[in-house]
Amino acid sequence: MEKNNTETVIDIQQLWELLRKNILSILVWGLVGGIVAFFISFVFMAPKYSATIDLLVNQKVDNQQMQFNVQQADLQAINTYKDVLKKDVVLSPVLKQVRQKDNYSGSLSDLQNSLSIENQTNSQVLSVTVTDKNAYTASDIANTLGSVFSKKIKTMMKVDNVTVVTKATANTNPVSPNKQLNILIGLLVGIVIGIAIVVIRDLLDTTVKDENYLTDELGLVSLGAVSHMKKSTSRHAVSVVTDEQSVATRRRV
Repeated sequence: MEKNNTETVIDIQQLWELLRKNILSILVWGLVGGIVAFFISFVFMAPKYSATIDLLVNQKVDNQQMQFNVQQADLQAINTYKDVLKKDVVLSPVLKQVRQKDNYSGSLSDLQNSLSIENQTNSQVLSVTVTDKNAYTASDIANTLGSVFSKKIKTMMKVDNVTVVTKATANTNPVSPNKQLNILIGLLVGIVIGIAIVVIRDLLDTTVKDENYLTDELGLVSLGAVSHMKKSTSRHAVSVVTDEQSVATRRRV
């Protein structure tokens, strides 16, 4: 990278050379980021499990001529059912039952936030997914929710059109955290930090590493050079050779 008094110009080729020379340092930072992400994922982030129950919204009618109209009414009712599923009128009895059965310690708000409801376009099936730190608690909450909801709808809507299609089962494979993804992100973040440190350190470095920088960029005259002096070297044994002395020596020779 080139430096002058007014601005700093970053050359792509010089940047590449700078990164190449410091590749080991950058890789170390990447490794540190991966280790930190690994430690956080396995130690501080508790695994979570999910269970899904499928509910069919389908009103039973014997008249074939009314079947289409009833089906359209069921499709329109699905949006209402999505809202009802997260209301206190349904979740309060669910919370009471899971506390007795599974010693669930969460609040009504926690239970509400653990629910995820999906419905495909023009589908009469509602998929309710429950996420919890315990796989078996998640499945119990989902099944209890389906049972309570189907009973509440009969009372609230005066219609029997909710049927449990698929009950929830305990899945012991955690859905979060995604440890592999977290470690990959940690590696990338570490590499970015390493690159940033290398570039910033080079930009803030005001030492002159090349004699041509003094003569070409600053227009100064080089008077001589001082070699690196080791600790064991006596300062009296070091001599400075100037350009004039060097010229005089060459003339005598």
